[in-house]
Amino acid sequence: MVHQLKREQQLDCDIETAWKFFSSANNLSKITPKDMNFIVRTKLENDEIYEGMIIDYYVSPLLGIKMDWQTKITQVDQRRSFTDFQMKGPYKLWNHYHEFIPNEKGVLIKDTVDYELPMGFLGEIAHKLFVKNKLEHIFSYRFNILEEMFNSKKNK
Repeated sequence: MVHQLKREQQLDCDIETAWKFFSSANNLSKITPKDMNFIVRTKLENDEIYEGMIIDYYVSPLLGIKMDWQTKITQVDQRRSFTDFQMKGPYKLWNHYHEFIPNEKGVLIKDTVDYELPMGFLGEIAHKLFVKNKLEHIFSYRFNILEEMFNSKKNK
């Protein structure tokens, strides 16, 4: 069964700043909970995102077990949106659409993640027991870090 996770967050910055931060794979570890042990393995000389870009990571989503994760950037619309798609990793399907909408307050970022777990019925049980909550935790952590980075008065 395909599940969907949607999030929105208003950032107090211009579109160039938001795009530069989010389209850099090297920044992903900054907004991922430390207990995930998220490491970008691909050496990115020029971190500018492009369609077809392949990025390899290590991640420990459960019980500290290290897994390979590989994503491919399948769509890029400069300063508007991009999509990363899991090629290898813990999910049967992972398709993450990132959208950036400039407005009078800065930039509204929107995330839509379509995902499916492997192992059919057992995957659905795992989803109900802990995967859904784990994803909620990851995106809540990300929200809080982004609030500190972009919306904190002390950073102005």
